[in-house]
Amino acid sequence: MKLALAIAALALATAAHAGRPCEERPQTTRQIEQGLNLAQATAKKLDDSGAQVLILARAGQDLSKYDLRWSHVGFAYKDTNQQPAVWRVLHKLNHCGTDHAALFRQGLGEFFLDNPHRYEAAFVALKPELQQALLPVLMDNTRAQRFNERRYSMVAYVWGTTYQQSNQWVLETLAGAAGPGIVSRRAAHDWLKAQGYQPTDLRLSALTRLGGRMTQANIAFDDHPTARRMTRHIDTVTADSMFAWLTRAGLSDNLQQVTP
Repeated sequence: MKLALAIAALALATAAHAGRPCEERPQTTRQIEQGLNLAQATAKKLDDSGAQVLILARAGQDLSKYDLRWSHVGFAYKDTNQQPAVWRVLHKLNHCGTDHAALFRQGLGEFFLDNPHRYEAAFVALKPELQQALLPVLMDNTRAQRFNERRYSMVAYVWGTTYQQSNQWVLETLAGAAGPGIVSRRAAHDWLKAQGYQPTDLRLSALTRLGGRMTQANIAFDDHPTARRMTRHIDTVTADSMFAWLTRAGLSDNLQQVTP
């Protein structure tokens, strides 16, 4: 039984490598076990919610110095085309620290087999009408790509269209499903502004910005307004800001956390 579990875990770990930041060290057995335990606990919580579409977050990086708890979100949805129905996660991943990214459809096990900073998760169940609007979009590869921009920056400007980061794709796709007639990223931005979304204001020094831009292809600041950038204000989409806005705007239930 233990051998079978180990083989299954290894298979999942290999599949989950696609799209993740490149790592020099393979995952340990303990890390794989923790990831699968978190996936199992999350699946139970998602089932108990009664929802079909949720926003799911993981703590992939330690962002505590910015007062942020969660680093990455994706859409979790129940795939009823499978029997029994299974949870899938559709999210955007940067390719090994390069300047581009793509969408990936994964199971919960793959989503959490990413050597996170903390083995915890959080989610909000979206309001029923928003779930109904989003579900067919998430299950259709072409429609899911509508608001996706291949050019990637980890700190992409919230109201810009030059780059796009992972959480930003989720936010804009949600806006496209919620707002009538939204077919462009700028139109999604207009709707989000009207609904009161407020990005996170990262306070980054000039030295930090310069170091990031020169050493990492997946970080760019040239899309941010010059006046804001020169005064250390970097406005970008974070999981924490999304959760706060969704509940404040009445677009979701309250935040729930998963700690196996």
